[in-house]
Amino acid sequence: MRNSAYSGVVVPMVTPVKNGSVDLEAVATIIRSFAEAGVDTLIMGTTGEGNSVPMGEGIDMIHTAVEAAEGKVRIYAGVTGLCLKEQLSQIEGFARAGADVAVAVLPSYYALTEEQMIGYYTALADASPLPVMLYNILATTHLSIPVEAVRKLAEHPNIVGLKDSERDLERMAACIEIARSREDFTYFCGWAAQSAHSLELGADGIVPSTGNFVPKHFQALYEAAVSGDMEEANRLQTVTDEMAKIYQQGRPLGQQLAALKCIMEQCELCGREMLPPLTMLPEAEYTKIIEQITEFELE
Repeated sequence: MRNSAYSGVVVPMVTPVKNGSVDLEAVATIIRSFAEAGVDTLIMGTTGEGNSVPMGEGIDMIHTAVEAAEGKVRIYAGVTGLCLKEQLSQIEGFARAGADVAVAVLPSYYALTEEQMIGYYTALADASPLPVMLYNILATTHLSIPVEAVRKLAEHPNIVGLKDSERDLERMAACIEIARSREDFTYFCGWAAQSAHSLELGADGIVPSTGNFVPKHFQALYEAAVSGDMEEANRLQTVTDEMAKIYQQGRPLGQQLAALKCIMEQCELCGREMLPPLTMLPEAEYTKIIEQITEFELE
């Protein structure tokens, strides 16, 4: 755990929606719950419907989150889009709103070579007013940042880390080793089911979507792992894995997010509404989710 500025639990926050727009009141409520648990947050990442949030509303959401956080939690801002100038414009707006870090995916319309990926992130980081974190998520971008590209990009003074959601244990270990070899580059595991294992290998942090409704569980898991109590970390991993199955199992990603918001509603954190093109689930599915989640202790 070398880079203390970028470590710990970063919950990829859902985007609460009301009447077709971001529900800023609910944003503040969720952020306060994270601050109470001691976890940071990633706003407008994959879990946060980042590609569906208009830039203006995204900036308002970051501003609201920063105010609600009162300096107690770090705000990571998700950067999407297919255009370098557009991404830079997003980052500039997020910086003015008070975000701490920009977490950027690659533009994914075209298949990119390793050299193109390095060139793009280098140009973004050169011009960004915020520190940049690479965001590798093969499931949605259909691009995988090669390990050697990560190694080269880690040398950039304004690229501070990697949030990696690719489900590849060999890759995870290799990227953690890159981070362990440097004082200025951090590794966050975005594969929640491997949270405890990644921390045991030396990851700096974890990014679990289930943390939206049980942030304290993941903070306890993190603290157990970094203190060497892997028995407790693995116990909490098993518990949170079972919770995750309720909204994830048998559903594609977009429907998982709709199911997750159902649980958030049960916790009185936000409503179920989704941003297009994502949609809500049939009522019968919500009823089943509620029945299943009430079997767990969520405090």
